[in-house]
Amino acid sequence: MSRLQALCSGLPLRPLPENRGRRAGVPHAPVRTPGLSPAEEQLALRNALRYFPPDTQELLAPEFAQELRLYGHIYMYRFCPDIEMKAYPVEQYPCRTRAAAAIMHMIMNNLDPAVAQFPQELVTYGGNGQVFSNWAQFWLTMSYLSQMTEEQTLVMYSGHPLGLFPSSPGAPRLVITNGMVIPNYSSRMEYEKLFAMGVTMYGQMTAGSYCYIGPQGIVHGTVLTVLNAGRRYLGVQDLAGKVFVTSGLGGMSGAQAKAAVIVGCIGVIAEVDGAALMKRHKQGWLMEVTDSLDCCIERLREARKRKEALSLGYHGNVVDLWERLVRELDTTGELLVDLGSDQTSCHNPFNGGYYPVQLGFAEAQSLMASDPAAFKALVQESLRRHVSAINRLAQENFFFWDYGNAFLLEAQRAGADVGKTGANRTEFRYPSYVQHIMGDIFSQGFGPFRWVCTSGDPQDLVVTDQLATSVLEEAIAGGVNPAVEQQYVDNIRWIREASQHRLVVGSQARILYSDQKGRVAIAVAFNQAIARGKIKAPVVLSRDHHDVSGTDSPFRETSNICDGSAFCADMAVQNFVGGAFRGATWVALHNGGGVGWGEVINGGFGLVLDGTQEAEQKAKMMLSWDVSNGVARRCWSGNPKAYEIICQTMQEDRGLVVTLPHEVADERVLQRALRL
Repeated sequence: MSRLQALCSGLPLRPLPENRGRRAGVPHAPVRTPGLSPAEEQLALRNALRYFPPDTQELLAPEFAQELRLYGHIYMYRFCPDIEMKAYPVEQYPCRTRAAAAIMHMIMNNLDPAVAQFPQELVTYGGNGQVFSNWAQFWLTMSYLSQMTEEQTLVMYSGHPLGLFPSSPGAPRLVITNGMVIPNYSSRMEYEKLFAMGVTMYGQMTAGSYCYIGPQGIVHGTVLTVLNAGRRYLGVQDLAGKVFVTSGLGGMSGAQAKAAVIVGCIGVIAEVDGAALMKRHKQGWLMEVTDSLDCCIERLREARKRKEALSLGYHGNVVDLWERLVRELDTTGELLVDLGSDQTSCHNPFNGGYYPVQLGFAEAQSLMASDPAAFKALVQESLRRHVSAINRLAQENFFFWDYGNAFLLEAQRAGADVGKTGANRTEFRYPSYVQHIMGDIFSQGFGPFRWVCTSGDPQDLVVTDQLATSVLEEAIAGGVNPAVEQQYVDNIRWIREASQHRLVVGSQARILYSDQKGRVAIAVAFNQAIARGKIKAPVVLSRDHHDVSGTDSPFRETSNICDGSAFCADMAVQNFVGGAFRGATWVALHNGGGVGWGEVINGGFGLVLDGTQEAEQKAKMMLSWDVSNGVARRCWSGNPKAYEIICQTMQEDRGLVVTLPHEVADERVLQRALRL
């Protein structure tokens, strides 16, 4: 029996695998402190043992209980597979459907140690973005997928495979929900307990829907964000000699270093975890490292003078770096930074997402587990110092934005000075990058469209790059408005740069930002190339949930919604449901994402292109809905760019009928009415 066949044969019980515990030399998730009562501990243990027959429970029970008390969760380390975890070529999986094999390819990529942040804890990125809650769920899911036919759908409840249920060939093969907790109980404290008991899970955006492609996804988003920040804040197209300071080199945040070099600026990225920093350095994503602030400032000055494209990693706390930049400004009058943001996992600030400046990395991890209240107090003090330094620099020609990681939200909760006079609940002194930088892009229907070549052959990726570039070039040649053309040009540049910068980590994947027309045209081109044999195996289409219509997130994706509906989640839920009956191979609905548990609802999808006519029709219908749903919502919120795009789409698609909103022509009508 091959290794993959064994992996798909169900839980290994006869005999049980050896319990090797946590492996040395592998990064591990921080210890959780869920604060379970004795009754809740017993329930967590009972829930874990449900996966195993009675004759194994006497051995496993004390083992699982120890994991719960040592790490705050039952991961079932004994069942971590003894196989090289990676995205194997799709034809190697023992499956009855191509869709199931493609899903397996994506799952194993999410757990590849080169991709995953904490692979033994099944965390892909963001500190707590789980693929599954425990290893028993992984084994059962792989077994179900190997058995699945085209007339069955696998149902996933927060990491738990509920089973295969009869459906139809036109239905999704997989339906995933993560963290669907009743709203009044969707607090951070409740989450820690529910996760520890094994009944819910935080899937981030693309971890729990099996669509993560490594940091490349956020490299592209950061490239576009920094390019557009330069245009908006600095009034420049060329960022040579400009300095971008930020923090985080772990999962998604590891992309910032590579993005800085691609746009041609100087990126200085602070990271407290030496292992994460060196991982990016070894991968070639980070050009230089230092643990000396003096050396960091000296190298920064030199690079500015020479206008080098540089990524410099500072091994230390970003608060120390910001405060040093303030000291340089106050003592020399020299402003050494132009643009700034933050990409720590601040949505999870008290469990390893943000480290306080007052402690070293190891000391902070120890306090986090031994005295969570003291750790929280230090984090909040650190956030206040962090913001204070940024506020001083912002008095000069320096521009800071929130990069959607809940940094300003958590800083506000910590009592930091981030308030803005006359602001609504989603606004702070500094804008969300959606509000100022990316909001217009979303309103025009542009967002992160991605694909994975399941053959695992780099040549297939080359072919898809060429096809995508050609599609965008043809669209420009056919005539588009200047704003759309700018986005197409940026993405053509990205595709050409991406192939030169070793961006593939794990699966043979690519991402670009495109609108509805571009996504559909690219999908059709791929599907036809598969049919002709130019691409050797199916291609999986997906996107980051961070997109036009996939996410309701009042502090990020929908922070520029101005009709009062920013806290409503109809759009994401409709996206999930609509994708299911328009041809998606799988759909996913999540509570939580980049800004944290209880702060956002995400709807996502996976779509397998296999060269058939049916796949092409599904792509046309599903991808059109996936974009137009969000553009129509933004149109109704009063966004003029979205209004223009939806009007154009209605002219081109006779099946689309939307009643357009009317503006209040005379504000005095409102004033007179309210005086009554």
